[in-house]
Amino acid sequence: MRYLAVVLSAAAGVQAARQCSTTTGYTHRVLDARYDGPDVDKPGSDLATISVSLSSSTTPLYECVAQWPESWKGFHNVTEKLIWSDCIWTGAGSGADKSVAFAVDWNKKVVYLAHVFACSDREGTDGLATGTLPLSELDCDYTEEGSAYCIPKATSSGARPDLRISTVLAPTAPDANTASCSEISEQYQSWTLEKWHRQFVLTPGSFEPKAGTDTGPSFTLKSLGVNGVTFTCATTSAPVGPFQGECKSDVTKAAATFTFDPKLNILTVKQKWDCGDSAALETVGVGYMQGTCDRGFNSDVFTCSSEPVLIGTEAL
Repeated sequence: MRYLAVVLSAAAGVQAARQCSTTTGYTHRVLDARYDGPDVDKPGSDLATISVSLSSSTTPLYECVAQWPESWKGFHNVTEKLIWSDCIWTGAGSGADKSVAFAVDWNKKVVYLAHVFACSDREGTDGLATGTLPLSELDCDYTEEGSAYCIPKATSSGARPDLRISTVLAPTAPDANTASCSEISEQYQSWTLEKWHRQFVLTPGSFEPKAGTDTGPSFTLKSLGVNGVTFTCATTSAPVGPFQGECKSDVTKAAATFTFDPKLNILTVKQKWDCGDSAALETVGVGYMQGTCDRGFNSDVFTCSSEPVLIGTEAL
């Protein structure tokens, strides 16, 4: 199993919100990083596991984990889009962000970071900031079990390198009622996913949901690239995966669909914007969903939910 761990420490103190009129952005310090090859103790396993720990000091504030087949190198094999993964708040301290996500391009050895936060200077609105970190110098070797791994190259004194990642605030999203397709195409498109819900029956001793019991997911999507667009999404296909679904919005120009692979926990979102006489503007985002699934009391029914999740699109 491949594993990449990146520990980030916020350069400034944690606040309840962030300013959205700043031009300086936000800086985080990288404390540690690791990439492990396929787990040789699990024959047939080809999953890469990516983990990121964000911290305001030495205590992890957000834990970020993603999995995808090793050969994908961080990109979805069908859409060829980066796979974004949620960073879960640890409960240690007060986070300054509503949601945090990361993605990795393992071919180029680059980590991408994005976070959404309430604007302290624009009440009722959210800001989006994005940044990148090249992992240019790595030491790669094998564990005693034979699994490959990589870590950042130590300094000449043997200390961890001083790595930092900075994020820059994205421009204010245009309004859905007045935005033109040219304006939307110039804006970085992403969504905040909320109200994730999925149910299935898992009998004792089994590792797969009982056939025909998986409802597939339902959720809402709030566009961060066009202000005022929120989708309500629900599975429309039969109870066998991958699941297909549709997303409805009060904005008539906007439409979306999704696909969810329950074996890999990969969610693909496709949003289309009606441009009138011209071709529709399509945006595709891919996320690794790690919703918590809890069993009902004295029941074999599991219900899955999730905190708000940020899903990005292209490389930043």
